[in-house]
Amino acid sequence: MPIVINSESPFQYPADLFDQGVEGEVRVRLFVDSLGRVVPESTRVASTSGAPGFDSVAVRGAVDLRFAPARRDGRPVGMAFYLPVVFRRYAAPSGNPTQ
Repeated sequence: MPIVINSESPFQYPADLFDQGVEGEVRVRLFVDSLGRVVPESTRVASTSGAPGFDSVAVRGAVDLRFAPARRDGRPVGMAFYLPVVFRRYAAPSGNPTQ
């Protein structure tokens, strides 16, 4: 499987959904080539969150992901797979919600 190497998440919690307390999970189908790049035209929602805002953010953000490519017999290969993108309002230790 490819391994995400981004230091920061490219997925931004939509402010309106955060303010409304809406949470969700989107399952995105990606194809990552042998150089670890997401092929943008391969990216699509495989399982919706039920909130179009989450689905849009997941598809847009997935293109900015960077990966260490999958390997077969020690050689980098392209691979299609599913990636869950989770939007949860967790409380920080101070009690303030984070995104």
